[in-house]
Amino acid sequence: MPGELASDHAKLETDCENCHNSFDQSGQSVLCLDCHKTVAADVKAKTGFHGRSSEVQALACSTCHNDHQGRDFTLIQLDPETFDHAVTDFPLVGGHVGVECSSCHLPGKKFAEAPSDCAACHKESDPHKGALGPRCGDCHTGTRWQDVRDFDHSKTRFALDGKHVGLVCDACHDAQVWKGLPLTCEGCHLIDDAHDDRFPACGKCHDTKAWKESRFDHDKDSKFALTGAHAKTDCKDCHKPGEAADKAPSSCAGCHAEDDVHRAALGTDCATCHGTAAWDGDVVFDHDLTRLPLLGLHAVVPCESCHSSKDFAAAEPACDTCHAADDAHKTALGADCGSCHTPNGWAFWQFDHDLETDFALTGGHKGLACDACHAPDTVASKLSSDCATCHRLDDVHKGSFGDRCESCHTTSDFKQAKLKLKASP
Repeated sequence: MPGELASDHAKLETDCENCHNSFDQSGQSVLCLDCHKTVAADVKAKTGFHGRSSEVQALACSTCHNDHQGRDFTLIQLDPETFDHAVTDFPLVGGHVGVECSSCHLPGKKFAEAPSDCAACHKESDPHKGALGPRCGDCHTGTRWQDVRDFDHSKTRFALDGKHVGLVCDACHDAQVWKGLPLTCEGCHLIDDAHDDRFPACGKCHDTKAWKESRFDHDKDSKFALTGAHAKTDCKDCHKPGEAADKAPSSCAGCHAEDDVHRAALGTDCATCHGTAAWDGDVVFDHDLTRLPLLGLHAVVPCESCHSSKDFAAAEPACDTCHAADDAHKTALGADCGSCHTPNGWAFWQFDHDLETDFALTGGHKGLACDACHAPDTVASKLSSDCATCHRLDDVHKGSFGDRCESCHTTSDFKQAKLKLKASP
């Protein structure tokens, strides 16, 4: 034996065939790889230093790892100053160039056992505290930690667009928190919410271009189209603080109860009469649908002439409600003025005495003034139809023939009489 084997091979020293094939020097490397299976795997897979270096693959193992030099001989004769790290699985680039070998290759460990993942060496300097996992190279380059690759945020659950593009990471990922962050607008912008969280789905109105721009169309996106004065109304006038958007009232009374001069006497459907342009100048009401259609002179009378209060329904439709002071008959003919008069004027009246009473006007009765028979303060229906009621002073018989003047006289002339004489026996 030319010399003792190195301490790592000392147990093989008892049998030369552990490392040598008789008369076949080229087969020695095969035996080396049979023992050093990790190296054999690298050679086969073309990984690691032994698999990547074309120079090593062309040489026998003993070229670099010569033995029989004694127990203290170092089998690995590697010169750190000239070693080409580019033929390993971890080429040195950027900030790794010039780093002392001992920074990664610890004493007592094989060179191949040095870790190649970032976290193994930089765990203590990881500002993310491991929250993003060990694959630092997905974002960082090997030059320095501050150099970050263009991260494709679209591959996450929150694609960056609009004003979000170009933001520094810390703007959303405070304290290096990268997972479990909110994906909703209010998750980050609650402090910027001018609506005080009354409209939780910001995306329905706003986009990422700007907060102040809104694409919400109240006419199309709600059940309450803004017309007239509503179109210029501030949102908070209807949507009160702390109230959900869909809880805002849609009835007139819901917002305008304090403005209701009728004090709810006409109900809550203000739109029956009022439009949205203005309370006073946008009123439409069909009085013909009430108990008193407006005919004749009534059509041009101001509302307040009949409606002394805003409780319009309280006004009675009877004529004497408004015209008691104008009643020339002093209620003698009752309260139904419409029996004779029309709304076109008091002077226009029509009464058919023949049809509407039990006393037809014939003969001399025709054309008489009403007060010729109907004295003031006399109720018309209480006037007797007996001739004597009006003609007692004209009775030349002084009542000797009774009150039934019509037995002999007609209404044409008192002087003419029709006598019915009994026949002689």
